[in-house]
Amino acid sequence: MADIHVEEFYKDVAIALVQLYSTFPRRINVFVEDIAGPDEPDEFGLHSKRHMACFGALLWLAEEGLLRYVDTIRQEALDQAVLTRHAFIRLSAPAPVSLTQEFGIPDEKSAEALPRSIQEDLSTHIHLVRTALRSGNSARISQVMRATFFADRSND
Repeated sequence: MADIHVEEFYKDVAIALVQLYSTFPRRINVFVEDIAGPDEPDEFGLHSKRHMACFGALLWLAEEGLLRYVDTIRQEALDQAVLTRHAFIRLSAPAPVSLTQEFGIPDEKSAEALPRSIQEDLSTHIHLVRTALRSGNSARISQVMRATFFADRSND
């Protein structure tokens, strides 16, 4: 079992990437509270460790070239964030067949009745990320995010 902070990291970045993909190429503000839940700063104005971990995950996505943003809004949001070309291509790319089968996504033979565009959409990394988030299963979210981060980079 992974450390809880790593599982929270995978969930936070999955939610952020889905938000950004859903609005691509429009720039949006990405609020930590929308990802990690409400947070009340303490009497000194400091956020909780959970809030700061989520904020750190958003900054990490930018440092790793998966998103761009104009500025931070205190430690509460990224202002005018958008996916990078690299992230958009990665999320739109087909996921490994072994992973899609594990998630019950029909393979080409069993999905022949579906239009080709639907077949292609069902096999993408972003579809798997959304499916894993809907399941609420931390292990599945972690597995999909690892596959997305470590996917074959020859297409990038």
